[in-house]
Amino acid sequence: MASVTISGPFFDGRNPAIRRDLEDEGLNRVGGQGLADVQANLNTSIRNPTPYYETQITSERRGDEQVVHDRDVIYGPWLEGTGSRNQTTRFKGYASFRRAAQELEGQVGGILAPIVDRAVGRLNE
Repeated sequence: MASVTISGPFFDGRNPAIRRDLEDEGLNRVGGQGLADVQANLNTSIRNPTPYYETQITSERRGDEQVVHDRDVIYGPWLEGTGSRNQTTRFKGYASFRRAAQELEGQVGGILAPIVDRAVGRLNE
């Protein structure tokens, strides 16, 4: 069994403003990339797009999370492929949100690295 202790101004709350800035910017950037990925997936999938659905997709802060969603558009689950109708029809959905989530997992480190570097630099000033 191993034990790791992390300490310093970032973790012990000595500079909450820098930590808050890091969290806010990190969530905004990751959420923005997630939104862009969903939109890109839809743009390559939908043959005859109507602008309504795509304009409903947004990235929104909910507490400590940034959530990309479609504002509960009634046919959103059908387009995603998670609705009950997808089991009884040939259309299996676009999986645009699921694909975007998988893509985002590989991008998060690159998105957050410069933000963390900047925060650490501010802490070391």
